[in-house]
Amino acid sequence: MKKLWIFLVRCFGWKFNLPTVEEWPELKRCVIIMAPHTCIDDFFVGAASVWKIGLNAKIFMKDSFSNWFTDPILRWAGVVCIDRGNKNNHLVSKAVELFEQEENLTIVVTPEGTRKPVKRWKRGFYEIATQAHVPIALSTLDYKSKTATIKKMFYPTGDFNSDMIEIMKLYQDANAKYPELFNKSDEGYRRN
Repeated sequence: MKKLWIFLVRCFGWKFNLPTVEEWPELKRCVIIMAPHTCIDDFFVGAASVWKIGLNAKIFMKDSFSNWFTDPILRWAGVVCIDRGNKNNHLVSKAVELFEQEENLTIVVTPEGTRKPVKRWKRGFYEIATQAHVPIALSTLDYKSKTATIKKMFYPTGDFNSDMIEIMKLYQDANAKYPELFNKSDEGYRRN
């Protein structure tokens, strides 16, 4: 079924510029951030990307997509539904627990946390990587070239603002499906 999903994404013109786990063994145990995230299409392409590489991936998604009809499909796809509106959802600690339970695990997060424009990305992906002692794979979904790419493996230093300035540099040439919804600025991370 996953091969069919990948095939259908390719039928819509998407290409994959992705490393293999032999080239980047860190992919077996990392947090992948997928950006820009401006539409639901990003989920379909993003899921195809992690399956194309062959990763044991858990994809974090807001729980409003969860219902009696979608739950079996989401579980099959490796989706973990998150109650974003609940500040006490313990997302970071739950993700760290998942890393403790499984040797080969990749967690996929959309760092913007929503398809709407945001001034700053959510910090959860960074905290998960830092506390689980895993790297962050920086991936893009480029709608201009219709290419899914993993650009770089980033190792967090513990200085969130400085690291975000470095991370945002890699997204300056990203082409979202809806560019007006994607904030490429690192201004929200610069100290005054």
